[in-house]
Amino acid sequence: MNAGRMNPGLWIGHSRYVAKACQIIAGLTDTMDEEKAYILGLMHDIGRRVGIVSERHLIEGYKYCKSKGWEDTAKICITHSFMIQDTKTSIGKWDVPEEEYIFMRDFVASARYDDYDLLVQLGDNLALATGFCLLEKRFVDTTRRYGVNEYTVARWNRVFEIKEHFEKLIGTSVYQVLPGVKENTFDEKKEP
Repeated sequence: MNAGRMNPGLWIGHSRYVAKACQIIAGLTDTMDEEKAYILGLMHDIGRRVGIVSERHLIEGYKYCKSKGWEDTAKICITHSFMIQDTKTSIGKWDVPEEEYIFMRDFVASARYDDYDLLVQLGDNLALATGFCLLEKRFVDTTRRYGVNEYTVARWNRVFEIKEHFEKLIGTSVYQVLPGVKENTFDEKKEP
């Protein structure tokens, strides 16, 4: 992956596991394309190719994918971070110019989320760089790095709602279909 050569890091392994989670779950539904789900999951953090950045990765991924004509992927680059459709709920730092922040604020507020947006949000919360994990493990992982804000618990609750949505679609727990979820141990030195 060229992006990995541009900015090597644990985000590459994380993205691969997000992609695999999305593929597996989509493949168990009657309505989703597992290849599309895999690609969207793989590309959700492509904006990290520009270097070590915070929320800038969202707009960088969007611009990159738009330049390639990948509309759905461009959308996912922004929406994957906003399970609550409001940029105030961000956990990262807004390391973008004001006009880009305003663009993303308006984009998120007006976006029509579909099951692919929701699936990538779920997959993002089920994947470490080393494998699949329980949601709570990923929540602790990101909270240790980014801290908490007034929206933290609401974000967690929304991810659980999304998990329940997909469990209804697939007829089982997502933890049952992702290999090694319960066995994956946390290593703070290896996380993106």
